[in-house]
Amino acid sequence: MAYKNTRQFIEKLESMNELHRIPAEVDPYLEITEIADRISKNNGPALFCENVKDSEFPILINAYGSYKRMASALYCNRFDEIADKLMAQLKMKPPQSFIEKIKLLFTLKEMAHLIPKKVKNAPCQERTFDAAGPMLDALPILTCWPEDGGPFITLPLVITKDPEHGMQNMGMYRMHKYDNKTTGMHWQYNKDGTRHFDKYKNLNNKRMDVAVAIGGPPEVTYAATAPLPPDIDELILAAFISSKPVEIVKAKTVDLFVPAEADFILEGYVDPSEERIEGPFGDHTGFYSPADIYPVFHVTCITCRKNAVYPTTIVGKPPMEDCYMAKATERIFLPMLKMVVPEIVDMELPLEGVFHNCALVSIDKKYPGEAKKVINALWGLGQMASTKFVAVFDKDIDLRDYSTVVWKLLNNVDPRRDLLMSEGPLDALDHSAPFANFGGKMGIDATRKTREEGMGRDWPNEITMSDEIKDRVTKRWKSYGF
Repeated sequence: MAYKNTRQFIEKLESMNELHRIPAEVDPYLEITEIADRISKNNGPALFCENVKDSEFPILINAYGSYKRMASALYCNRFDEIADKLMAQLKMKPPQSFIEKIKLLFTLKEMAHLIPKKVKNAPCQERTFDAAGPMLDALPILTCWPEDGGPFITLPLVITKDPEHGMQNMGMYRMHKYDNKTTGMHWQYNKDGTRHFDKYKNLNNKRMDVAVAIGGPPEVTYAATAPLPPDIDELILAAFISSKPVEIVKAKTVDLFVPAEADFILEGYVDPSEERIEGPFGDHTGFYSPADIYPVFHVTCITCRKNAVYPTTIVGKPPMEDCYMAKATERIFLPMLKMVVPEIVDMELPLEGVFHNCALVSIDKKYPGEAKKVINALWGLGQMASTKFVAVFDKDIDLRDYSTVVWKLLNNVDPRRDLLMSEGPLDALDHSAPFANFGGKMGIDATRKTREEGMGRDWPNEITMSDEIKDRVTKRWKSYGF
């Protein structure tokens, strides 16, 4: 059964022995980060901080910080189950491109029952903060790392609307708290929030309505992170995952609809003519991303549930909670990637590469040059375009066996012949790039080579024992004294 709200998800985690309650007072300034980081690095449980210094609201953190909890958040045992459901829909009609495939998936008549359901009264509006009193100051917003520019909202579902056709978008962009009523809005160059913001800039500096949801059903939080194409409603993806439409309600002061079961709703606006320094921020690369100029979000209204919980997360040196959310995306969207690049057998995005720096891919190689063809194809697809390193292997490798991966890299690759050097867009957080958002990229062909690919001699056979001997030794294993 789908979780209705954050509290139900917490109850489920507790029933799974995947939640630890902290009754002692804890400080949102650095202390909670240190606690959560230690627990996360040791594969520990979700944390429910019942007594947060200077706030009436409890904190939920590390809720998605394991494969088991992430799977529970998405109502599955394996992320591939959701991928299989997606593929069943896609096979109904073969579209031509990757973006067409996803758009078709979320516009099929068979999915009309998953369109968000509008309601008039919602739990997220049970309380309204007094605009003359504490607004953002009332929330237990974390200052995560010592050199951070201030407190940051780290699990916000930022809702904007295209001014041309009215389609809403929901994305997750960190928010640097400046004071009681303003934050930064960290819209990177390739995000839908930026695309909407740029359109507003051309409307005589018209203010842009923005709403921010915090908390609610876990699949809604996940959907805000998913790599969907523009003009695809993330709430339909959330409904697809839970098999139940997401309830939405009209915000009180802005022309936007928000998730009815969220814990908090921040309403306000962004003025296209106003920018301010945002950051620095201890990021998921394990390094601080530098301070830079970003738009400013002005809060005009905050509503919340009567029993609101403040869900948050921290990012830093991997692996951390965000890695498991990204792993779900890797598996859920892999089948659609295979439909566009059919040679692909499997893909692994190492946690240490924080999902932008490295992609390991195995292919069913049929002809010379196919590995390099796949590398170039991946560099032309959505968020894969910002991947710095792409290494391609033959189909008989387990990409999660990193020892074998490194062995193949060191033995199958001739640097002059098998490296494909390029340049192009990179993740905005890549501090090694010579310019923001742009730099060098490398593809590595670690497959077995043919003479047509420049191999001037026969490729050697890999050492393997005969099946007959392996079976004999298996049968006699106990007789050896083991």
